[in-house]
Amino acid sequence: MKYDRFEDLPVWNDALNLAVWIFELTSDARFRSYGNVRDQIERAAMSVSNNIAAGFERGTSQEALTFLYLSRGSCGETRSILCMCERVRGLSDLRSEISDLKSKAESISRQLRVWSEALQNSSTSVDSLTR
Repeated sequence: MKYDRFEDLPVWNDALNLAVWIFELTSDARFRSYGNVRDQIERAAMSVSNNIAAGFERGTSQEALTFLYLSRGSCGETRSILCMCERVRGLSDLRSEISDLKSKAESISRQLRVWSEALQNSSTSVDSLTR
């Protein structure tokens, strides 16, 4: 399928939703005492969709790949912070929500991997995405 705008990409929408859900999670009062963690996970989660958008807008497959890799890295960073949050006693009541967010981040990472592999292994254009 061909996409003309990054806003139409399913993976971008999933990534944007992830960031919104992360912001909703970190707005919980239990995160107040973990300000640096909150700030870091919010930045990492925003970076996922922002790098997808930046790569899409670049115009070349090689530039898009660079930003897709950055986006996957941000997905990994988001998951890593979520893993740490699962182990923090003060956030134990949020384990279910944290686990759901980790699953969503993994799904996004898989989508990005498929798109990256398609760009690497064929003449797939930047605005094409295989799910």
